Amino acid sequence: MVKDMTKGRPAPIIMRFCLPVLLGTVFQQVYNVADTMIVGRYIGAEAPLAAIGTTGPLNFLVLGFVIGICNGFCIPVAQKFGAGDEKEMRRFAANAAYLCVFFAVLITALTTIFAWQLLRIMDVPEDIIELSYSYIIMIFAGIPAAIAYNFLACLLRALGNSKAPLVFLAISSIVNVALDLIFIMGFGMGLRGVGLATVLAQSLSALLCFIHISRGYPILRFTREELRLRMKNCTKIISIGLPMGLQFSITAIGGLILQRAVNGLGEAVIIASITTGNRIFLLFIQPLEALGITMATFCGQNLGAKKLHRIKKGIRLAMLIQVIYCAAAGVFLWFFGGHVAALFIGGGETAIIQNVQFHLRVIASTFLTIGILLVMRNSLQGLGYSFAAMFAGVSELVGRVAVAFFLVGRHGFYGAVFAGPVSWFLADIVLVVLYFVVMKRLKRKIGRG
Repeated sequence: MVKDMTKGRPAPIIMRFCLPVLLGTVFQQVYNVADTMIVGRYIGAEAPLAAIGTTGPLNFLVLGFVIGICNGFCIPVAQKFGAGDEKEMRRFAANAAYLCVFFAVLITALTTIFAWQLLRIMDVPEDIIELSYSYIIMIFAGIPAAIAYNFLACLLRALGNSKAPLVFLAISSIVNVALDLIFIMGFGMGLRGVGLATVLAQSLSALLCFIHISRGYPILRFTREELRLRMKNCTKIISIGLPMGLQFSITAIGGLILQRAVNGLGEAVIIASITTGNRIFLLFIQPLEALGITMATFCGQNLGAKKLHRIKKGIRLAMLIQVIYCAAAGVFLWFFGGHVAALFIGGGETAIIQNVQFHLRVIASTFLTIGILLVMRNSLQGLGYSFAAMFAGVSELVGRVAVAFFLVGRHGFYGAVFAGPVSWFLADIVLVVLYFVVMKRLKRKIGRG
């Protein structure tokens, strides 16, 4: 089922597309939430949670790059679909698939070979480095599954279908939780079992996406000529996808530097507090992530149709939605963040809960900054300005590095929690300026549309 987002009222189209994406991103976070809750309750709250936490920025560095390139690879598909050029759309889809295979082999080889050295570079404490390695090596070995799922899901969304990826993620999330319990409580595999469960569940979601596309999408039935490897198409795909992947990685490098500073404090309670706070934050940020993904597809299709006025209207609507959500989520986190933390680690871990409550109140006070970032960045990427949006990632890097060097050493945990808000604010400044520059450029190029 394909959905043309270039016709009809933008508001209901955006909301109908966004809701399944939202539920899908929530199910994606169920992977992480299930890992945290099961690890915290059945393996231990401090060392095991700290072990997963220390790998978080490294995980985001690699898997963030994967998600970025997959989203970017499908933007030309959305643009050609919006323009009604199905033949060229299929050429882009085929060449994007070839590039995904190449990156799957390359990234898996590099990360599995150098996983231990990367943990050393991050200064992971000696008492948890073995646990961290047992978890991250399984995640890295499953990178091909992550690329397969993310590419196929992005391909479906580029054609306007956000419901099928939701259904498949729901199924795989249930499987993931079941496998967590089986591998930990049944087989005693510890963190290695947590990683293996995530990989197997994501492999299942990728397989379901592939079967669905094969059976239900005649628009993606390729001729031999359309399956040819074309450097022209690959160059275009890489010019959009690679900056999107690098943008995630640049942001993650800042996270790595910050995590190294936190690791250097040498306290498992602090690392576990940061880990739990970040996991809760990632859960509450999912509506904003979903809105951003929606705007990338909406802007891409309407750019292909040369409807600039519709793009502007959609972005204004998205900004209003995120303001309302950020206000509501911020109030909830401010008053009930500690109660949410207790669900993750149990009510007895009072020191961690108090730290997490402070962390979430800082985020609640600055939630609007991340909302602006996600709407603006994804909209610019959907318009094909990935390199421009990448500069926002550089701003985030600057913010996180500044906090790591000037606040963590002096104020410890209380300094580290300001890394996110500082980096989001700096990125917003860049993105707002770029938005107006891009809109003027598009107006000269295609007119009002």
